[in-house]
Amino acid sequence: MKAQFPVSRTDGFGRTIDYLRISVTDRCNERCLYCMPEGYKGWAQREDHLSADEIVRAVDASTRLGFRKFRVTGGEPLIRRDIVEILTRIWKLPGTQTLGISTNATRLAALAPLIRQAGVRSVNISLDSLDPERYRRITGGDLAGVLDGIEAARQEGFEVIKLNCVLLRGLNEEDFLPLIHFAAEREMPLRFIELMPLTSGDALNKPLFLPVQELIHRLSAIGDLDPTEDYRPGHGPAKYYGFRARGERASAKVGFIGALTTQHFCATCNKLRLTADGKLRPCLGRHGEIDLRGPLRSGVDPRATILQAIANKPETHEFLEAYEPGRPMTAIGG
Repeated sequence: MKAQFPVSRTDGFGRTIDYLRISVTDRCNERCLYCMPEGYKGWAQREDHLSADEIVRAVDASTRLGFRKFRVTGGEPLIRRDIVEILTRIWKLPGTQTLGISTNATRLAALAPLIRQAGVRSVNISLDSLDPERYRRITGGDLAGVLDGIEAARQEGFEVIKLNCVLLRGLNEEDFLPLIHFAAEREMPLRFIELMPLTSGDALNKPLFLPVQELIHRLSAIGDLDPTEDYRPGHGPAKYYGFRARGERASAKVGFIGALTTQHFCATCNKLRLTADGKLRPCLGRHGEIDLRGPLRSGVDPRATILQAIANKPETHEFLEAYEPGRPMTAIGG
C-alpha cells in the first residue's frame, strides 16, 4: 500500500512553505567577499552534486506537496552546462507557477534568450558597485560583462529584473546613490541587503557591517523615502520604498533586507533551500540540513523528506547568537 502524503506545507509556526530555492552548483566564476571564502573548493566532489534528473524529481515532489514558487541559484547557476535543460523541465512541471533565477549576470548576455524561452520570468542580479575597480575588489570579477548581461535581460523582456547590493561599509558606500539612479533609469527594483555571517563567523564584528536602518536614515536626509506596502515584485522578505532625491525627477523602487536588524524578520519566511549536493536546509541561518540525495538515489519517495524539512523549520535564525557558518553561502545557495 502506498504512503499517503497530504498537500500540507504549513510549518510549526503557522507559516505556509511554498517556495523552494534550488542551488544547482556551488561553483562560481566570481569570488565575492560575502559569499565564498578564500581557498574554498567544495566543488571538487562533483559526484556529490545532484544531476538534472534528480533536481527535477525533487522539484516535482515539492509541487505535489503544494510548492509553487521556485528560484534557481548557485554559486553561479549559468555556468552549469545543462542549466537551460533544468530550467525548461522545471517550468514544464504542472505545479510550477513562478520560476526565477539568481545570477551575477556575467554570462547573461549570451544566455538571456535561452533562459527566457526555458520559462524564467524573473531575474535577480548581484550588483554591488558601478565602479569597475570597486566591483573587482568586492567580487573579483569584471563589471563590463555584468552590465552587458543586465542590458540583455532588459532587451529580452523578463517580467521582473531585480538588482541586489550587499551593504559593505567602507567598500561600496559611494555607490548607493549611483546604483539607485541606475535602477531608476531602467525601472528595476534595487534591494540593499545586510551583510550576513556566511563566510566567517566574525562578519558582524568587522567594520564592513552596515545596517539597513542607517542607509534608510541617510536616504531620508537627502530625499523622499515613502513605504510602498502594496509593491511586491517577488516572494522574498524585502520591504520596499519609493525614493526620489530632492531636486530630481527620477524615482526608484528601493528594497531593504535586514536579516540581522529587522524585528520579526523570520515571521513570514516561506522557503526551503536545496543545496547542490542534495541537502534540504530549512533555515539559512541555522546548521540543520536533511539529506534528500539519499532518497532520490535509492528510489524512495522524496516527499517524506521534504515534509520532514518543513517540520524542522525553526522559528528564527541564529545570526545574532555567535553564529559560526558550517558552510559558506556559495555551498548553501543564494
